Amino acid sequence: MDKVSPDCPYPGCFFCVMKEGNPSKRRASILKFFRELPSQDDDGQVLPISGLWNTAMAHPNDPEFIELGIFECMVALIWKGLKNRRWLSHDQNIYIPYYAAHIIGSYTMNMEEFAESAIHAGVIPPLVELLRGRLTWVEQRVAVRALGHLATYTNSFPAMASHCEILELSIQLAMSSLEIVYSHFYQFADRRLSYHCDLLTRGMGGVEMESRKAEEWASQLQCWSLQLINCFAFKPEFLPTICKPEFLVKLPGMWGGLVNENSPAGIGLLRTICHHKLGRGPVASCPGIIEALCNIARSSDDWQYMAIDCLLWLIQDPSTCHKIELVEFLKGSRLNLMGYKMHMLPTLFFLLWLSLILRIFSFGSSLVEVIDKAAPALVDLAEITNLGDHKKLGDYIVSVLQECLQSQGTGRGTISNRVKELIEELLNSKQRLKWEKNMPKEDLHIKQAAALVVKLEGNSLFSSGNIAGAASKYSEALSLCPMRSKKERVVLYSNRAQCHLLLQQPLAAISDATHALCLHSPLNRHAKSLWRRAQAYDMLDLAKESLLDAILFINECSQSNDPDLSLRQNKVPDYAERLVKKQMRAAWLFREAAIKHGGIHGEGDAGDIQESDGSEWETASESDTGNDGRAEMEDDDDDNSEWNNEDERKDKYDKATLKGKI
Repeated sequence: MDKVSPDCPYPGCFFCVMKEGNPSKRRASILKFFRELPSQDDDGQVLPISGLWNTAMAHPNDPEFIELGIFECMVALIWKGLKNRRWLSHDQNIYIPYYAAHIIGSYTMNMEEFAESAIHAGVIPPLVELLRGRLTWVEQRVAVRALGHLATYTNSFPAMASHCEILELSIQLAMSSLEIVYSHFYQFADRRLSYHCDLLTRGMGGVEMESRKAEEWASQLQCWSLQLINCFAFKPEFLPTICKPEFLVKLPGMWGGLVNENSPAGIGLLRTICHHKLGRGPVASCPGIIEALCNIARSSDDWQYMAIDCLLWLIQDPSTCHKIELVEFLKGSRLNLMGYKMHMLPTLFFLLWLSLILRIFSFGSSLVEVIDKAAPALVDLAEITNLGDHKKLGDYIVSVLQECLQSQGTGRGTISNRVKELIEELLNSKQRLKWEKNMPKEDLHIKQAAALVVKLEGNSLFSSGNIAGAASKYSEALSLCPMRSKKERVVLYSNRAQCHLLLQQPLAAISDATHALCLHSPLNRHAKSLWRRAQAYDMLDLAKESLLDAILFINECSQSNDPDLSLRQNKVPDYAERLVKKQMRAAWLFREAAIKHGGIHGEGDAGDIQESDGSEWETASESDTGNDGRAEMEDDDDDNSEWNNEDERKDKYDKATLKGKI
């Protein structure tokens, strides 16, 4: 048996107890330690707690400490910190509530039976108090983490749901977390609490590392709040609380930033909401959300498929807009009945009733709005084959859009002519693909040759400065090009996207670049289309979407065999680096909070975000241009293309003539 060190000054020291060789004595000593620790006021209590924290992180599935009462001990310590501020401020006790809540979260992370034990130990009430902000934001972070784990399991969720304030507090925290961390910690480096700095960096970093970790923790605080809300969103009875317009409209912007890319964040919660009929109504009533979903669906976001799911569910649901339209009408019918004479009230009520009836029979009008916004994005995505676990996603998109088109005249409302034409064009292209399967190879080769000739005419027009004419030629080439010639169609769509950029038509550029990226194999990896879509999103001030495309463009350049795209000596292209820097400033996690609290004094002021590099910036219409101010078009991406390439590669991917300042 190991001997307890005679030099240890603490009787019953936890670390000495852990060295006990006799298992039964060891368990008895640990049990006694857990029972007595909360009542002790000795110095140095944070040391065994930090040791327990390390053990919980390293062995979260070990049941020994659970059986011996670690949850009860942690609960008592949190309550002690909340009720006894004198004890909390003594020695290093300020760290203890944080470690205690973190230990609870670690042990409930994987094992449902541990979560049930935690519930029986009474962990929820003290964690709720930390969530409420009774201490500081660092304790809120570990509290929402632990509560999120408890809400994940079927058997422990009812206990969570019985505390109705948890959902409301989580919603408030999701909306305010970034501002809290910015104003309480990030903004003023000289006012930071020392124990916050120690927890963030483990005492190993300076101000810069503290700031980076604070941004990461702020993102986690928001994302873990959203994860907790998501657990409630699976239950229909909680959707009315969650689906408040002021909260819903913020969800697309809650993306976790680059520091927390593994969390689906706001789009994940939106997907859960849209999965249920009760949630789709409030989402459909917010046009801003539909537009944001379209942007995420046509981006390099890892959670692209979630946005596509939302759009498909929204346009498939015939009852969604019926409910929303009535609600919006009732909200808008603010009639001052007291201003009418009594004999006029029956007529007034009749008119109100008649208006309601007319609204009921025309409930499809709101559906049209959803389709008008969603259909163009879905048409752009209709040639995706597989996206993650979604197999034949493009075919499913086509079938849903076809169903929407066929639903006209069946009581589901009408579709605008523009959207109708888009869907019909998509269906015609699918029919064309079937016809081409039965065409003789000679005929297909003729079509390929004709498309190549027209494409070359487009290149010539582009080089001469006739951008609109070039775009028209690329459109003509697309109509001739066989549907199965995907590599050639990728080039044509990407070239036309560049024309749209120069013509200051960012939406059309996004559409064509997305077409190219969906056709490309692997999906979303065509470098030039990524760059062109990044510029188009920049023109629309959509920083996050532009940033993600630009980062993926740089990644593709580093792996490309194309001498015009490959990064020489692993150096990032200057133009891409400038765009990434610009968008990282614009999409900075704390930007909104910094503007509100004076950290940024204007839209063009980088403030505390990042120093300006002092360089000039090309506008979206000028990038990818040569010395004559016009971009050169690309030819076929592969030397083994079905089109025997007769002309030299034209695209030099020259850096732009730099004009204008950031």
